[in-house]
Amino acid sequence: MGGVRVPAQIFLWSLSIVYLFAFASIYIQVPGLFGDEGLVPVHLQVAGVQRPLLEQLQASPSLLWLGPTLGLGPQQALEIICLLGVLLSLGAVLLGALRDSLVYLCLWALYLSLYTVGGDFLHAEWDNLLLEAGLLAALVAPCALLRRISASSHHDPVTFWLTRWLFFRLVLCTGVSKLASGDPSWWDLTALSRHFETQASPTPLAWYAHQLPDWLSKLGAVYILSAEITVPLLMFFAPVRGLRIGAFYIQVFHQLCFILLGGFSLLHLLTITLSFSLLDNDHFSSQKKKTKTKTWSQFLLSCLSFLVKLAVYLLVLFSAIKLFKLEINWEKKVVTSKTTFTRKSFEEFVKQIQDPTIWVGVLSLTWEVVAALLKCVCARGVLNKLSSLIQWAIFTAAAAAVFALSLVPYTAMAGMSGGKILPEVRKAYGAVEKYQLVSAYGIQHRMVPPAGRPEIVLEGSADKKTWTELNLMYKPDSLSECPPVVGPHQPRLDWLLWEAAVGEHDQNHWFTGLMQRLLEGKPDVVSLLQVDEAQYPFSQTPPAFVRAKVYHYHFTRTTEDGTHPQAWWKRQYVREFFPTVHLGDPALNVLLSDAGLKEKYPVQSSPDTPVSQALGLLRGHVRGLSGPLVLLTLFATVASILLLKALFSRPRHPKGPKPKSTSEHRNKKPREAHEGSEKSRAPPNRGGKKDNSEERKQDSDRSPPRKRK
Repeated sequence: MGGVRVPAQIFLWSLSIVYLFAFASIYIQVPGLFGDEGLVPVHLQVAGVQRPLLEQLQASPSLLWLGPTLGLGPQQALEIICLLGVLLSLGAVLLGALRDSLVYLCLWALYLSLYTVGGDFLHAEWDNLLLEAGLLAALVAPCALLRRISASSHHDPVTFWLTRWLFFRLVLCTGVSKLASGDPSWWDLTALSRHFETQASPTPLAWYAHQLPDWLSKLGAVYILSAEITVPLLMFFAPVRGLRIGAFYIQVFHQLCFILLGGFSLLHLLTITLSFSLLDNDHFSSQKKKTKTKTWSQFLLSCLSFLVKLAVYLLVLFSAIKLFKLEINWEKKVVTSKTTFTRKSFEEFVKQIQDPTIWVGVLSLTWEVVAALLKCVCARGVLNKLSSLIQWAIFTAAAAAVFALSLVPYTAMAGMSGGKILPEVRKAYGAVEKYQLVSAYGIQHRMVPPAGRPEIVLEGSADKKTWTELNLMYKPDSLSECPPVVGPHQPRLDWLLWEAAVGEHDQNHWFTGLMQRLLEGKPDVVSLLQVDEAQYPFSQTPPAFVRAKVYHYHFTRTTEDGTHPQAWWKRQYVREFFPTVHLGDPALNVLLSDAGLKEKYPVQSSPDTPVSQALGLLRGHVRGLSGPLVLLTLFATVASILLLKALFSRPRHPKGPKPKSTSEHRNKKPREAHEGSEKSRAPPNRGGKKDNSEERKQDSDRSPPRKRK
């Protein structure tokens, strides 16, 4: 594999954008989720801390515990953490000098601080992936301190390889979990026909995709399973460069489809960010190497590479046809598909690929390590060679440690047995698990609901007779409204409501806090439902009674003549989710106590300092704005700055004659030297005086005439 400086820089820049969106999205929701009057007030965690500061940091790594020492309230500390993350990530996006190892280490520590105290709201799969990718970015990014000592970067392919290993684990485990979980919709290939309406944040395009014929939806399911299982196994670590490039475009197309049909999730952005690990510098080079003639060895090597690529692509196609029995029905003009393997055979297959995939990773990493070592040995200068070898040893040890730790969650994938992992590695993983250095992916696979999209509908009433629905701005509560485009904002409450709809309220303790805050009419919590007061029916007076029900939502279908129906959704009542409660209800108090949301400690008011005043001023500007609007404005601002930066940094050519090229200058020198040598060999002129007089006469003719006095 060639150099990786360009794809590594693109990876770092893309990760900075994801960090920017993540921190900004959480900052918008801090008051409603973790504020003093939020769903799960974070001051309850701070007030109950009885340990010394160092012990608390070791037990629960979060910068939040430094808030009381700095004179900050819990909510203020969380807001400052988010704002620091926004500023650092914004600087890394705009300035290449800030894409430094120390900056990404700070971003990882800031996000880990939020993850540690965020509870269920910040424990999504993309949160784990962002933490692991952020730690790898700290290894991939150049370090300013090391650059002062030595400009060597021979270890870059070793550390950048870790991002490809993470990308491999993410894609493969996600694909395997679809079948290993026993989800019947993936086994009969009908998952997409229901996925478009049951996913977390469907877009308007998802409604149109839902109208596709069933045979085409089944064909899409075959493509997804092939892209997430067959492609990473055969192409991610292939020695042929063209296969890795092909895998890159397959995965990017795969994720772009998810973004267009299922929301602009951070998970999809992170997956695209990691996919750049499949590329090298030559892929971005505008100047291709031109060779007049190829030697026989080069010709044979290119032919062999072409045959290998052709064989792998044919193998991917053949496996899809064979395993899913793809057949063309020429009469009906459709492609039929059916799974031909059993669940037992698939589980056996997963067990068989465990050891080979690990050994492929070991061999691939060893190749990068040895190649980097040879470059260090060939470095010029004794001091440069010594510093290069020291850096190589440090980063190789770090890469080997991260790879060994990642084997523990990797073998936890459904169908695999992690019995062959060394006990020392498991012990080390348990010691650092709270830092989220490595994570497991695809384990918590959500079954595609066969009966429709379960949605929790909140209702409020002033007299317990007339009930009004409390529609959420990011949920399909209204049947006639178009599905909103939410991303890259991540509405955490809406996501948890989507997850909780398949269970019971006692499995989601935060839901009791939601009902309590709605009865109290807390504006920070109401803003999570609706930022526009006109859309919230109890904006003037909070409801006296609240309850929750579960409905099954379905996308509507086009009529027989192909016209668009008036409603986007249709629904049917399923069951009660939360009973009717009111303030002071004994049943509600019991549920609050069980959830740990009863106020055991009085809320201490934050001191009126310049920092608190600045935070309040900034919060006042953001309040009343929706999350997608804020993030879209932030993105437009960053894009405008980058565009202006590119325009002003473009080199300007001065007006006048075009400077001669280097080749002309080089050709002119020997010509002048040749003419000079001929003049020196010419016979001397005997009439020198005559020539000199003629030259003086010509000079006098050229000079301007002088006026006589």
